[in-house]
Amino acid sequence: MSTSTTSPTAAATIDPVDTVGTSEAVDSPDTFGALDPDDSATYAAARDRSAILDALIDARAGEDPARFRMLTGDRPTGPLHIGHYLSSLRNRVRLQQKGVETFVVIADYQVITDRDSVGEMGANVRSLVLDYLAAGLDPARTTIFTHSAVPALNQLVLPFLSLVTDAELRRNPTVKDELTLSGGRPLSGLLLTYPVHQAADILFCHSRIVPVGRDQLPHLEQTRAIARRFNQRYAAGHSVFAEPDALLSEVPLLLGTDGTKMAKSKGNVINLSDTADETAARIRVARTDSERRITFDPSRRPAVANLLTIAGLFLGEEPEAVAERIGNGGAQALKGVVTEAVNESLGGHRARRADLARDPAYVTSVLHDGNARANAVAERTLATVRAVMGMSY
Repeated sequence: MSTSTTSPTAAATIDPVDTVGTSEAVDSPDTFGALDPDDSATYAAARDRSAILDALIDARAGEDPARFRMLTGDRPTGPLHIGHYLSSLRNRVRLQQKGVETFVVIADYQVITDRDSVGEMGANVRSLVLDYLAAGLDPARTTIFTHSAVPALNQLVLPFLSLVTDAELRRNPTVKDELTLSGGRPLSGLLLTYPVHQAADILFCHSRIVPVGRDQLPHLEQTRAIARRFNQRYAAGHSVFAEPDALLSEVPLLLGTDGTKMAKSKGNVINLSDTADETAARIRVARTDSERRITFDPSRRPAVANLLTIAGLFLGEEPEAVAERIGNGGAQALKGVVTEAVNESLGGHRARRADLARDPAYVTSVLHDGNARANAVAERTLATVRAVMGMSY
């Protein structure tokens, strides 16, 4: 199947939203782990399916927003950075504008999966809301809510836990990665069951779309397995939960200023809340190499390629074109181009963020309204689950 020639009309014959859970699904093994993120054939199939879904969104989302309902979110462990903006925030706004009904979870409970304290939770939550609104998320069309404020959502974790095995949880890449980053501390029960909590986030609102990167495909397959098993075990095969589909991000994995994976915990990021001067200072110390001519060569020159990719994403250009323009200008010229691209592109975002920060009551009201809407949805879903399981007393 060619992603470049798929049209909305052709896509209608293989509708991921309509066929999830049926024999037409691209990948629906019942054993979690069968979807290997390093399996190029499986990934290619997932990309084809994602392209079809994107075409369907273009053609039909405005007619039936709930049919393309989407769940996405962030952990409030610190400020959002340009990696979040490029790979997620801009895409959320794009999909919202196309008519996709969007739920954004601020996963405050998930903060303590791998740390001993909640940190500056309140400030971090408000910071996320500010960036969501500044980026263009409309609280009238997008439900922004926090984990801890929706108890019915969290009650779904209990029946979902009955549908997975200890072995499945232990081989989940998300659990493995988080455990590695935790510095060898003992595996907590919350971290072990992290994929099930994420499944509850997705399924409580009957999300049909989940934007993910390649490395998150196995996690989404776990959610699909939970939905499928619930329907089979507790609902006599009736579809209480549809199996959500992945909408794959086209943004490549970005490195931090030190040349390693971009992460808030490493301090190698450019925050959306940084000033122009702070941004320039962070980019000034970014890793490059000793070659003067700037070329886009990800395998041989990853740090330089990363800066070119960042500039290209903000400028709407291919990184090769950015490299060609810089030529023999060297690392200093490259960093100047990146700094200007980031600061020019984020100027409006930062101005809107500053205006919103001056009205904390409005920011609080957005969160309260979103929590109320999420609670109403979660309570309806939990009532259905309890009825199906014979627990409506």
